[in-house]
Amino acid sequence: MNRLILKYAYPLTAVILVIFAWVVYQRASQGWSQIVPLGVAAVIVWVLGAPAFIYFWPRMTVSGYKRAILKNGIGGGPIPVNTLYAAPTTSSPSASVGSLLATGTSDLLYIAGWLDLSKGPQILHVPDTAGRYYSVQFTSPSDSANFAYVGKRTTGTKAGDFVLSGPRWKGRVPNGMAAIPSPSDSVLVIGRVFVASESDLPAAYALAKQIQFAPLNE
Repeated sequence: MNRLILKYAYPLTAVILVIFAWVVYQRASQGWSQIVPLGVAAVIVWVLGAPAFIYFWPRMTVSGYKRAILKNGIGGGPIPVNTLYAAPTTSSPSASVGSLLATGTSDLLYIAGWLDLSKGPQILHVPDTAGRYYSVQFTSPSDSANFAYVGKRTTGTKAGDFVLSGPRWKGRVPNGMAAIPSPSDSVLVIGRVFVASESDLPAAYALAKQIQFAPLNE
């Protein structure tokens, strides 16, 4: 849905404005007294609709990602909860409309997954990428906000383990691991690994596959 809105934003806006202008013209032709109710209705729709859109649209967007990941994946079929799938190839404009890769770029490998932390924390393991750019982004479905990142720009490129925990978890983070508290038990995870060239693809993919989750055994 987001891709369609972005792709056809200008035509959709033009159609909406034309329809609105036609309605105003029709009302004006019946007398300017007809404009007042129309203006009042427009204000009511704006006052009620804008907050509703701001509140619900981010949640609908992340919910769409959840359905896409759990049912279709990003090229290799459905992705089970609490696992990550690394796409073996970079994205392409010719990717299926239903594929999340259709929104990507040609110099990145994408990783995706959906976490359920209600039964306990998950450990994210990342390999040593030797300076190669990568990132793992964590998004809360409650407000579509990215609440944490792991990657070159935030945690460096050395190998590491990070404990993702839900809001009700009260356990202890093992020594040598970093804590990432999540505001909710559900988390959208999107990862990216840089690919320098076609010949670099196997090395990038080997690293991407090592970015994985495992349950924390308490």
